[in-house]
Amino acid sequence: MMINQEPAGESIDLFRLASRWRSGAEWKKIVEEMDSEPVPSHLNTINSSGLFQIVSTDKMSVQYVGSPQHGHDVGVVQADCPAPTRRLAYYFEMTVKNAGQKGQVAIGFTMQHFKMRRQPGWEANSCGYHGDDGYLYRGQGKGESFGPTFTTNDTVGAGINYASQEFFFTKNAKLVGTVPKDIKGPLYPSIAVHSQNEEVTVNFGKKPFLFDIEGFILEERLKQQAMIEKLSLQPNISHWIVRSYLLHYGYQDTLKSFDLASENTYPSESMAQENGFDDQGDMYALDHRNILRQLIKNGNIDSAFQKLREWYPQVLQDDKSLVCFLLHSQRFIEYIRVGQLAEAVSYAQSELQKFFSVKSYVDLLQDVSGLLAYKVPVESSVGYLLDGPQREFVADAVNAVVLSTNPNLKDPDRCLYSCLEKLLRQLTLCSLERRASSEDQGEAFCLHRELQSGGRAKCS
Repeated sequence: MMINQEPAGESIDLFRLASRWRSGAEWKKIVEEMDSEPVPSHLNTINSSGLFQIVSTDKMSVQYVGSPQHGHDVGVVQADCPAPTRRLAYYFEMTVKNAGQKGQVAIGFTMQHFKMRRQPGWEANSCGYHGDDGYLYRGQGKGESFGPTFTTNDTVGAGINYASQEFFFTKNAKLVGTVPKDIKGPLYPSIAVHSQNEEVTVNFGKKPFLFDIEGFILEERLKQQAMIEKLSLQPNISHWIVRSYLLHYGYQDTLKSFDLASENTYPSESMAQENGFDDQGDMYALDHRNILRQLIKNGNIDSAFQKLREWYPQVLQDDKSLVCFLLHSQRFIEYIRVGQLAEAVSYAQSELQKFFSVKSYVDLLQDVSGLLAYKVPVESSVGYLLDGPQREFVADAVNAVVLSTNPNLKDPDRCLYSCLEKLLRQLTLCSLERRASSEDQGEAFCLHRELQSGGRAKCS
């Protein structure tokens, strides 16, 4: 079969909206990839000097066994992988089991090819907090006064705050201090021993940390929130953003209840227009859009077709348009939903067959027709098509097409996205830009992840 046709041009770019087709499955995959970044779990016994220390069989402890003569007799051990970066902060801890002869133990971060016979911080591209003098070393042999010394039975920690681009260090559950993170590239959690009988153990998060890292991260989030709250916004802007969303998508009944509940609290629509909210375009065909949405949400696609032919026949004039494809696909899906497989096959042969000649629909058609291949379609890889959000997606597309028939429409993009969605898209873009300026380190705003986690970000 030749697949070389393209659907006729539409007044709005519905294919941008169609990018949401696999939203449930694709966003789940994206979130999983964002959270699947490798995290340190043990010490690397291969990438170390091996001359001055013994690493325990569980790869969580290090003991100095050499004879320290000079500054190149250090036993440094890195974690098995670099600190993860797709989060607000990373943290690990080290407990001093034995301070040994001189207590020259250290904790910090180093690059992959760091000289493993030098203390963290003594060489470029490294940073280390040292126990014998409490000094912090950042890429040179001369340290700077930083915090208290630490010895046997003390637990110290080292972390990276990606939001502020700082290193931070702790001792016995208390924050010692922070310093700017001026090192680029992947950084490995590192520990060092340097005198007779020194022994330390590490905790990469398999056990609870002594320091309240969750509280630290919460405090950082509150700082960010405080900065946001200092921004000056127009009065009652959140009210009008929510209202514009309900209006844009034709949630007429909810809109009436929303207006009734807030009629004595918020200013008139004229004041809203003065603040930049002009909802006249979204008022267009509100009754019709509400009815069409309810029909599609209830799976009554035949009636939705009937109403469109009656009210807006121009949107169905091209029988290979995207909106026709989405509606026919949804009708097929509804047959599958109720187990009417024979009817689904018959409908596909009569209505979906013509879309196989349109290149842009091939991938989407494979998902839809794939439902027939499974004994229990809802449990398959394309089972998301049987979920409520798929109906909502089709309803959104129909809503956009109806809005596009407004003779007074000036901005076609206004049909596709509400003010709220535009703000979220801008927030996501700004977050990615900010992250890019920090070598792609730190959190990127992802609405789907925020909704899944209830606003609680992952940390270590």
